Amino acid sequence: MTSQTIHIATDERGVARLTLTRPDKHNALSAEMIDALTSAVRDLGNDKTVRVVVLTGEGASFCAGGDLGWMRAQFDATRAGRMVEARRLAMLFKALNELPKPLIARVQGNAFGGGIGVLSVCDMVIAASTARFGLTEVRLGIIPATISPYVVARIGEANARPLFLSGKIIDAWQAHATGLLSRVVAEEALDEAVEAEIRHFLSASPQAAARAKALARSVGRPITDGMIDDVVEQLADAWETEEAREGITAFFDKRQPNWRQA
Repeated sequence: MTSQTIHIATDERGVARLTLTRPDKHNALSAEMIDALTSAVRDLGNDKTVRVVVLTGEGASFCAGGDLGWMRAQFDATRAGRMVEARRLAMLFKALNELPKPLIARVQGNAFGGGIGVLSVCDMVIAASTARFGLTEVRLGIIPATISPYVVARIGEANARPLFLSGKIIDAWQAHATGLLSRVVAEEALDEAVEAEIRHFLSASPQAAARAKALARSVGRPITDGMIDDVVEQLADAWETEEAREGITAFFDKRQPNWRQA
């Protein structure tokens, strides 16, 4: 499967490589990409020939978060329109999280905002040591709401709070310490490290692996429809603040927001 925003290739072993293909936009999540990914993940989940899914990106970045055009549309949208778009993104994370196949993130470059949400729903995340990570929403006057259930489930509240509140950028080793990353390797060793993990997953019974993944979700932090509704509402609230308007306006004007002192 190929679209303007993603590409899927499956080898004879049943290893599907799902690649984000907007390198000129740092693989930022546009509405088109969100829809294409959601559809692709559901198709891969239903394909009995697929054993493992590897998610990666073309170019220098893994995923820079929300696309600028998509973000600008949110700025001008009504509250109801913003909630529709937030739910669209939430359904992508839900689909990725519930994919009944092992999902490995091959992180060749930076991941910010929604890109961190993507990593948080993967079963294993292998990153190049040169990659950088950040939940930068508060620097724009908004909050990492839609991804928050998955990020907190992944790294815990104690690790999430300083990243949520500061928007700071961390390196791969710091991200590994939080639990966001499973392994950090030299850039040139990334493919070898991913292949080693693929072989482990191919040794597992496909049906047992799917049940084991559902089991882990069932005994971990529950992410309910009610929780998703709540974070969508909180994001809509954040967008309506004066600081959000200042932060987004400053971003597009290429200036610092009026609250920034650092």
